[in-house]
Amino acid sequence: MKMILHAGVHFTEEDRMFKCLLRNAEDFAARGTTVPGHGKYRGLLRDTLNAMAKAPPSEMARDVLLDAILDEGEAERIILSDANFFRTPKTAFEQGMFYPAAAVRMMHMAQIFAQDDVEIFMAIRNPATLLPILYSKSGAESPAAFWGGRDPRDIVWSDMIKLVRDSVPDVPITVWCNEDTPLIWAHIIRQMAGLPDSQKIIGGFDLLSSIMSAEGMKRFRAYLKDHPVMTEHQKRRAIAAFLDKYALDTEVEEELDMPGWTDEVVDEMTEVYDEDVTTIAAIPGVRVLMP
Repeated sequence: MKMILHAGVHFTEEDRMFKCLLRNAEDFAARGTTVPGHGKYRGLLRDTLNAMAKAPPSEMARDVLLDAILDEGEAERIILSDANFFRTPKTAFEQGMFYPAAAVRMMHMAQIFAQDDVEIFMAIRNPATLLPILYSKSGAESPAAFWGGRDPRDIVWSDMIKLVRDSVPDVPITVWCNEDTPLIWAHIIRQMAGLPDSQKIIGGFDLLSSIMSAEGMKRFRAYLKDHPVMTEHQKRRAIAAFLDKYALDTEVEEELDMPGWTDEVVDEMTEVYDEDVTTIAAIPGVRVLMP
């Protein structure tokens, strides 16, 4: 069985993506793909993984979890979505690193579902825009306590991803940049479901409609109607062009509130982030979805 684990990360449209997956659940089910609701597995899976810190799982752990997920049904592919799988927002950044528990979590996950094909899907986000949010959620006594002695310009996603790959080398990882998500939203959904880009889905423009003006969406849909035959690349170029003209400033602009930061620090962190994406793409077993 193919198990797709959409592990967030936090503050990367993860809830909106799960809702889009649910909207397609009936169509996906006809193709052997199940998208279970959160209530069927999140708490049980989290409790199982937490218990594995003290003892190995029982021989029945997989069967118990799958019974809860599938309601004793069957599926060729399961899509699980939980931004808290690696950590909660409060502990998502510790010891100067994103999601330090991710590697151990995935080792336990791979142990439970050893006979299945597990894959990770996750968005990453510019640390310059994400870290201020995680700082506000952390409850850290001071910026110094939050950073743990590390310079913000040294914080990269590839550190975490390399550790996960080392811990579970047989688990493929698919990554995309949250900043690119509006351009490749439907592509991401189809990749999770194992569908070709030509397959129609419900909500392919869910995210786009939330960041583009009503007038822009009206013109964009009219453009699609006038150009019914377009490649995926051509469609993404069209999305980019319409966003450039009709994006809602209140939805795409971000205010950064981090003590001691300057525009220069943010620019340097953004440059490091761009370089890190190239590093991630070169890690064996990792693919980066690009516009």
